[in-house]
Amino acid sequence: MFEIKSADYSVFVGDVLTKADELISKSYARCHKVILVDENSAKYCLPQIQGLASLKNAEVLQIQSGEEHKTLETTSRIWKHLSSNKLNRTALFVNVGGGVIIDMGGFASSTYKRGIDFINFPTTLLSQVDASIGGKLGIDFEGLKNEIGIFKNPKAVFVHTEFLQTLNERQVLSGFAEIIKHALIASKNYFNELQELNFENIEEFDNIIRQSIEIKNNIVLQDFEERSIRKALNFGHTIGHAIESEYLNRKNSLLHGEAIAIGMICETYLSYLSGFISMEDVMETANYINSVFTKVDLDSNNYHRLIELMQHDKKNISNGINFTLLERIGIAKVNQTCSVDQIIDALDFYKNH
Repeated sequence: MFEIKSADYSVFVGDVLTKADELISKSYARCHKVILVDENSAKYCLPQIQGLASLKNAEVLQIQSGEEHKTLETTSRIWKHLSSNKLNRTALFVNVGGGVIIDMGGFASSTYKRGIDFINFPTTLLSQVDASIGGKLGIDFEGLKNEIGIFKNPKAVFVHTEFLQTLNERQVLSGFAEIIKHALIASKNYFNELQELNFENIEEFDNIIRQSIEIKNNIVLQDFEERSIRKALNFGHTIGHAIESEYLNRKNSLLHGEAIAIGMICETYLSYLSGFISMEDVMETANYINSVFTKVDLDSNNYHRLIELMQHDKKNISNGINFTLLERIGIAKVNQTCSVDQIIDALDFYKNH
């Protein structure tokens, strides 16, 4: 197990359950505790969490999995549960699940009675390297991703890497997209290392997870409320979120990382159109991402809808669509705007590459 210290909490990675039990017993022994799960984390991960002496009597609240349930309606159900059970501000909320659980559980607990303490047990690769780190909490609203939210840190994050063994390949790859992003914005050497990664050896992921958490944590420590450098973490997300939102209610919906993979290819090409990155780096990035992720057949007749969703992106400044681009692999360039024509060219690049 190793510890990564953030501003006012720590992220523990590895075999962390004993450490979690000690912390909860020490700080929340007499507190009311609620564990938030979905049907997947309830089946595969909750038994280990309930095996902790500090949580054996905790209440369990189960919600449905999936981005389509990260809504005000589900959040309201969480608030009603807390209120009807008369939880006061000394209570502890325990999020056990993927990105939806982490985002929505953190948001619900941070706004109930102006905030109760929460801790995270991220159970997916995506939530372990991204959603559970950095204090960005939120829910989707009116079809727009993370439209309502706040900044609030957990009291601790416990990344129990054994939980990765409960995931199917598609879920692992979804989380791996964020790992690729961390490399592209922060370290060419890390990007080279990822290209040599053996996906069959899950033990290699401990080191990969550590590096990605450290990259994100170092950025967040410089800019918690995303005024400047933290926007680097949005690379791939302006186009990626639009694609994710558009596919959300389709039969062939995309996971977050699958949409972000498309976004990273498009926004790497935008970096080239903006005069930053070389075409050689564009092709290296696109070829690698396409070797990892299944190609999605984007409908060019639907580009106008994607542009409309990008125009609603909360990162926008004035009337422009805001992007984080790449100066080169390993160096991000924030607060860049691109024209609609350039965005269409980038979507076409992905579609035809």
